[in-house]
Amino acid sequence: MSLSRARSLALGAGLAVAALALGACSSQAPSEAEEKSGEWTTVEVPSALGTAVIDQEPERIVTLGQGSTETAIALGVTPVGMEEYPWGADETGYLPWVHEAVTENGDELPDLVTGSTELDTTAILELEPDLVLAPWSGITQEQYDELSGFVPVVAYPEQPWTIEWDQQIEIIGEALGKPDEAEGLIDDIRIQFDEAAVPEYEGVTFSFIYNTGPGTLGVFYPEEQRVAMVSALGLTVDPVVETMREDYDAPGTQSALIGLENANMLADSDVIFTFYSDEANRDEITSQDLYSSIPAIERGSVVAPTEQPFVTGSSIINPLTVPWALERYKPLIDEAIAALDE
Repeated sequence: MSLSRARSLALGAGLAVAALALGACSSQAPSEAEEKSGEWTTVEVPSALGTAVIDQEPERIVTLGQGSTETAIALGVTPVGMEEYPWGADETGYLPWVHEAVTENGDELPDLVTGSTELDTTAILELEPDLVLAPWSGITQEQYDELSGFVPVVAYPEQPWTIEWDQQIEIIGEALGKPDEAEGLIDDIRIQFDEAAVPEYEGVTFSFIYNTGPGTLGVFYPEEQRVAMVSALGLTVDPVVETMREDYDAPGTQSALIGLENANMLADSDVIFTFYSDEANRDEITSQDLYSSIPAIERGSVVAPTEQPFVTGSSIINPLTVPWALERYKPLIDEAIAALDE
C-alpha cells in the first residue's frame, strides 16, 4: 500500500532517527556486544520475504500478526511491542491471555503498534528492537524491506497468514535461540489436546465456515489453526472439504471460497463452526435461505461464539490460547452435538 508524501517524509525521518539511535547504542557498548557474541551462535531464519540474520541474543522484540506474542512470552521473552488486535481485545486493550500472562510475570505490557496495511514502521523502530517476529502475519515485502534495513525480521515461510501452529512455535524458538524449549511447548500443547479430547466426539463430522458478506461462503481447510483446534478435541473434518481445494481455493487464507450457491456441499456436516463480525453480520447472513437451509444450521448444530476474545483465542493455537480456549469450547460443542438427537 503506497504511503502519502507526508507519511513518507515522516517515515523517513523516523528511520533516520532510529538508525542513529541504533548506531549510537552499538558504538557506546562494544564490550557488551562482544560478550554476547561469545555466548550466541548466529541464527539465520529464511522466509518468503528474505532471511533474518540474528547475530546476537534477542532481548527487545516486537511481534506482528498473531501468535508470536504468546509464544515469545511462553519462552521467557516479553515483547517490548506487539501489533494491536482490537477486535479480540478486552477492556484493557490487550488480548486477555496476553494481559494475564504478562502481569503475572511482573513484566511491563508491550506497547501496542498499528499493524496490517497501516503498519507503523516508525513506531516499531522507536522501540529499538533487536528482532521483529512476524511468521504468522500479513507483512508485505515493502514493509519487510523498510524494517529489515535496521533489524532482523522473521516473516512467513511461504504465504502471508498461512502457517501451521507447531511450525510457528518452532520458528520462534529458533529465532530466540530456544529450539529445545520450543519443542517442549509443542509437546505440552499436544498433551493438552490429548487430555481434552472427548471420546463421544469420535465420528462427529464438522466444517468450519466463514462469510465475507451476503452471498459468500468460505470453508477452512483441516490445517488451518482454528480447524486444527476443533479436530484436536476429537471431531472429524467433513471429508468434503478436501474436494474443494482444486476449484475454490482462496490463496493466502487456508480456505476454499465456495460461494453460497454451493451451500449444499455441507449437507453431511454434523456440526458447523463459524463466527460473525458483529450482530448485524450475523442477522444478515443467517437470514439467507440457502445459508439457513444448511442441515446443521437448520437443526441448531452450530458453534458460533459471540464473545470476540473467545473467537480470537479459539482461532490461534499457541501456549497461552490453548488452555484459555479449551475450557470455553466444550459446553458450546456439547450443545451443538445434542441437537443432532433432537
